[in-house]
Amino acid sequence: MRPFKVVIPARHGATRLPGKPLRLIAGRPMIQHVYQRALDSGAEEVIIATEHELVAQMARSFGATVCMTGAHHLTGTDRIAEVVAERAWPDETVIVNLQGDEPTMPAVNVARVAENLQARTTAPVATLCTPVGTVEELLDPNVVKVVCDRDELALYFSRAPIPWHREGGFSHDAGMPPGLWLRHLGIYAYRAGALRAFAALAPCEPERQESLEQLRFQWGGIRIHVGDAPALPGSAVDTEADLERVEAHLGRQSA
Repeated sequence: MRPFKVVIPARHGATRLPGKPLRLIAGRPMIQHVYQRALDSGAEEVIIATEHELVAQMARSFGATVCMTGAHHLTGTDRIAEVVAERAWPDETVIVNLQGDEPTMPAVNVARVAENLQARTTAPVATLCTPVGTVEELLDPNVVKVVCDRDELALYFSRAPIPWHREGGFSHDAGMPPGLWLRHLGIYAYRAGALRAFAALAPCEPERQESLEQLRFQWGGIRIHVGDAPALPGSAVDTEADLERVEAHLGRQSA
């Protein structure tokens, strides 16, 4: 496997959970857990990208490299695009976006998404998915669904249950046909050139409606490869309840 980098976008000003990167989980700030996952992936370089000096100070305290970025960015991908521009990385450089609220993302997933991108020339962006397991998950707008073509390239991402069952509704008793519905995981690998192209595009209407940044790539004609995740991730952290779930999960792992 060829070298790759990880950039962790870590925004302090989250609306639902302000100061999120600094919240403690099992005695350590969340951003430190994410940073350790990135190190464990075998990345040649790991950078924390933030708009806030408190996050930067914390990151430096445990030895992380920090890139200060603007406070105006709409998405983590926009923030990483600023890092690419600041570092002047060549277009073929592979960068993994490990989001700063994913303290339980398995390191093997980080390595796999980079490997998938390196192995293909059909798409300059790669991501991962897992099967949707329950009807509740399928109908949950916080669970992003993806439909792919036969070459594992994304056709569309949505918070809606896609593909939609023509007869209407989904039976809680019928079970979930394996492999029909796929859950998108919020981890990406990009070539630096694709991030430059992304930054040059204005946010598109599908992206605004769904609040899904990956739709900007598709709107701009940039293909996205979707591979199977080798390991199931735990919860991302958006709320106090998420924080409690992750605390319990990491506590069980260390017991």
